[in-house]
Amino acid sequence: MARSANAKHKKDGEQAARKKVLSRRDYDKELRRLQVDLVQLEEWIRHRGLRVVVLFEGRDTAGKGGIIKRMTALLNPRYVRVVALPAPTERERSQWYFQRYVTHLPSAGEMVLFDRSWYNRAGVERVMGFCTDEEYEEFMRTCPQFERMLIRSGILLVKYWLSVSDEEQERRFLARINDPSKRWKLSPMDLQARARWVDYSEAKDQMFAHCDIKEAPWHVVEADNKRAAHLNLLSHFLHLIPHKEVPHEAIKLPARQKRSYVRPPKSSQRMVPVRYEVE
Repeated sequence: MARSANAKHKKDGEQAARKKVLSRRDYDKELRRLQVDLVQLEEWIRHRGLRVVVLFEGRDTAGKGGIIKRMTALLNPRYVRVVALPAPTERERSQWYFQRYVTHLPSAGEMVLFDRSWYNRAGVERVMGFCTDEEYEEFMRTCPQFERMLIRSGILLVKYWLSVSDEEQERRFLARINDPSKRWKLSPMDLQARARWVDYSEAKDQMFAHCDIKEAPWHVVEADNKRAAHLNLLSHFLHLIPHKEVPHEAIKLPARQKRSYVRPPKSSQRMVPVRYEVE
């Protein structure tokens, strides 16, 4: 046991030694490199007909939306979809719990990113009393079975939990309150999540205890430093799915038509006023 603990400590120390502290300029450069690699991964997914599902969970203000934006920045929206479902309707509440999520699962060659997912039942619904104890317990029993079923069907399922500290969450909430451009991100539910920090912590621990399964483990991302979280998650994701660059045929621009064309005068069209010029 001691030898195992020492080996783990040594491994953690080696990983810490490999950490890179980047300037903002270096961050931008590394982010661009990872985003280009994501384009290659997307093409590989299409080439091989893979079906990929990525779940993003975490506390309010943990940065799920920011990471998803950076992940999809260069990707083709025809093949990479972001799903952020609103609260269920009365009709959806009467359905099998997973039913409304199943309709958004990918076809061959697609990747779907869930900005919050079926784990709403283990988090907000449990803490806020939006589900019964029986519904919650049934979710905990069946969620691992549901995810194993997805995996057996050939879906690649990746689950990320973005972890943010109490102090950092408070700082981000205050920043949203004081910034009109971010105030829309605050909802009464967000404020309740802040007030019930311990309840959400205990709910997350229970969720991990039941649903951190071998076939679809939870990957925890330290998210107090947003830029570091972007790079760490994207780098980790790219290493989870082995991929190669898909060969492309050489692209040659065709010659333009030689037939003459006269554009109608701009005065005949509703032109947007040119108020800005950029060097």
